[in-house]
Parts: sequence; C-alpha cells; structure tokens
Amino acid sequence: MDYSGSSFLTVGERICAAFIPCIAIVELLIFAVTDCFFNNRPRIRKRRFDFDDLSRLADETRFTVNELEALFELFKKLSSSIIDDGSIHKEELQLALLQTPSGENLFLDRVFDVFDEKRNGVIEFDEFVHALSVFHPHAPLEEKIDFAFRLYDLRQTGFIEREEVRQMVIAIMMESDMKLSEDLLEAIIDKTFADADADKDGRISKKEWKDFATRHPTLLKNMTLPYLKDVSTIFPSFVFNTEVED
Repeated sequence: MDYSGSSFLTVGERICAAFIPCIAIVELLIFAVTDCFFNNRPRIRKRRFDFDDLSRLADETRFTVNELEALFELFKKLSSSIIDDGSIHKEELQLALLQTPSGENLFLDRVFDVFDEKRNGVIEFDEFVHALSVFHPHAPLEEKIDFAFRLYDLRQTGFIEREEVRQMVIAIMMESDMKLSEDLLEAIIDKTFADADADKDGRISKKEWKDFATRHPTLLKNMTLPYLKDVSTIFPSFVFNTEVED
C-alpha cells in the first residue's frame, strides 16, 4: 500500500501531532475540577498559607502568589475526591479524567508518573504546580520538549524506542476515539523514526528528540495552554477570597 500521497501526509501529520503529547488531557484535568466549582458553587473558604512557601513556588514557576492560591483551590478539590489527605492519588486523577477510579490507561499512567517528581506514589501541590508551569505560554521550549520526552520514555532508559511510541500512539488514539489500521500505524511510526532517529539505531535519544521537535515546532502547540497566562482572570472568584496579597 502506498502511503506517500497527500492524504496520508495529512493523517500522518495529525497523528504525529499526537506523538508530541496530546496534553488536552491536562486541560481536561483543570476543567474537570473547575466544573465542580462552577456547577455546585460551594462557599470558598479562606485558608492560611505559608507566604514563604508560596513565594518560593512563584519563583520556581510562571505563576504569581495569587494564582497559586487559585490553583490550590483546584488542587484541594481533586485531592479530596477519594482520599482527603492533601495529595492526588492515581485513582483520583483517573476519576477526574475518566469518571472511573479503576481500569488500565497507559497515557494516564504516564502523565501521573511525570507529575510525580518525588516518586512517592502521589502528586503533591508543588509537583502539580511544577507540571502545570510547563504548559504556561512563557515556559521555555526546552522544558516542553523535556516533558514530552519523559512522557514517552516509558521504561525511563533515556531513549524512546519504537515499541514505546507504538504503545503511546495506540493509547492516545483510544482516548481520542480514533481507529487506525495496522498498516497505517506502522507507516506513521516508520515516518517518525525516519525523521527523528538520526543515527538509525532504532531508538530516539534526548538530543535526537530535541532536534526533531525543533524542526517541527508546530507539533508542540498542545504543550501550551494559553489560559494559564493569567489564572486569576480564569478563576476570579478564588482570588477575591485569598489572604495573601501579591
């Protein structure tokens, strides 16, 4: 079967855009939680924060102190959906995204693992903020490329291998309700490795990944969420109830 035609390239480019992560899943995470707020409209309680901790997080990310308080309200809602212990468990993340706390989902597993910087099996607030900061419009391209690489490096070997790409593309397509024939899937992976695997050793190194993403900057568009540029505008009700002033 000939996949060199323009129709294949159109499909291939669309799927390759998914190869650099479809981080619409992060948008879904934010709005799954905010829906709970705006639909139920609970009374927002004031909460005391350690100003030094918030200031440190503001220095480490692209968010202001007030925006961090707004994000913490979202974090609290998500982290208390099953176990109210101040951390997001994988079941809570899955419940927010998929409306079920159980079942296997490779893409969700990888997102959770990349958020879990401390490797302690939960997502804490500072980890939550660090990960969201990568999707900020002002985040450097290097950070976005690195996050995407870690997402696809399933075995954490420092390389992306063909089978890892295959597993992730299948998982992403399942989340998007898209179905691909086996031939088309293999052709897409072949095309990706032909472009990205410069030394032809059957795996993509960090440098090759960076070069690949740099040559195709439009593929990183899903790594930027414009509304994170001003969280206080998106979630104004939270800011009016804060105790820490910027």
